[in-house]
Amino acid sequence: MKKLLILMLAAASVCCKPKEIDLTGTWTQPVPGQAGGWSQGMQLNADGTASSVNMYTLVLESWKREGDKLILTGKSVGNGINIAFTDTLTIDRKSTDDSLFLRQGTNVQAFGRLRR
Repeated sequence: MKKLLILMLAAASVCCKPKEIDLTGTWTQPVPGQAGGWSQGMQLNADGTASSVNMYTLVLESWKREGDKLILTGKSVGNGINIAFTDTLTIDRKSTDDSLFLRQGTNVQAFGRLRR
């Protein structure tokens, strides 16, 4: 009985592990407060480089994934001052191949994959 319970627990842990999605590609979301279909987001390249989509004062430079964390680095270039940053975001479990939910504290940002 004990061996059966251990086997069942091992099987449950394997089947319940969320699928790791491929983050490479372009992820966008509507620009808050803007009508007319404007979007913003990020391009995550396979070589670890990144770029902003329609966010001209936020320059994304690189990205990496560590488990359920997405780490973005870049600089804010508003008002003539360059400020380097590193943001660590949690990839929410409800993310899929086409929808990416990123959490930072209680803030959740939703992105859709741009298909070309």
